[in-house]
Amino acid sequence: MLITVSRRIYAAAIPALLWVLVVLLSIDSAQAQTGDKLIFSIPSRSIAAIDLYIAKERGFFRGEGLEVDIVQIRGNVAIAAALSGQVQATNGVGTVIRALERSELPMKILTVSLKRNLFWLVSRPEITSIAQLKGKTLGTTTLGGSQHSAAMRLIRKGGVDEKDITVVVGGDVPAQLQSLVGRTIDAAALSPPTVILARDKYNMNVLGSAMEDLANLQNGTAVTEKFLREKRDVLKRVLRARMRANRYFMENERGTSEVLAKYQNVELPVAVESYRLAKPAFTLNGIPSDKEIEEFLKSEAELLKLKEPVSASKIFDFSLQREVNQELGVK
Repeated sequence: MLITVSRRIYAAAIPALLWVLVVLLSIDSAQAQTGDKLIFSIPSRSIAAIDLYIAKERGFFRGEGLEVDIVQIRGNVAIAAALSGQVQATNGVGTVIRALERSELPMKILTVSLKRNLFWLVSRPEITSIAQLKGKTLGTTTLGGSQHSAAMRLIRKGGVDEKDITVVVGGDVPAQLQSLVGRTIDAAALSPPTVILARDKYNMNVLGSAMEDLANLQNGTAVTEKFLREKRDVLKRVLRARMRANRYFMENERGTSEVLAKYQNVELPVAVESYRLAKPAFTLNGIPSDKEIEEFLKSEAELLKLKEPVSASKIFDFSLQREVNQELGVK
């Protein structure tokens, strides 16, 4: 497999991090200094961040006395931004987990909102099977991230070896669709609603779904250990707002679809189909089962060629989420 960018988190993140700093300063230079104002990063624009969109749009953050800005930052760069204090939380926990598996990164995962992959392998119209991807180019958001891993598992299942695929970092999911249209890449693992647009508007082929793959804990709330120690009360309010938003998501198809249509700039029918496709992949209470965690960490160890799975306690701290669930009566 040919990789066109470095895998080192910090070295690769430096140029992009400078851009991130400019963006964050343009939001409000005081935000990183005040407890009630937070910047929450997302790696890509998709339904994976729907509870954050709902919490902001339907006033759940505001109800907790929080002002939250949702900023799109690629996974490795978001880690660097969190460590520097420019970002207070990131939704892209998949990249954080892989960094924790390979280093002593001082971060913890407080919640997991997605327990299944929300990716469908999509190819250009002339490519009708995974076998035809041999020698082709795959676009991804972050090397080693959830999207990249999901795509490669589907490709391996289809009988194509990783070394026969060129992987390039190609922006977020909507940007990858444009790269497919422009013939810059040949395939990408897309999530709703982009996968629906690819299929219906651009006649792209859907070659496989990662939804039924192994448990994959890819979105939630990741923070630095320092922020967790110093702002525990603020984080508890963040988790409470997200859980209220998650309940709204589970119970309100129409309202959720309206929020998704607004944030993703798609027609309501596309948003509704996206909701129905994605709903089974979300956790009900922000905490995966012990079996799901064990299964996931075992598959990660095999993927990363680790001697044994990393312990769950190194990666996860669900204590705040359990407190919130008890307060809200969430089981």
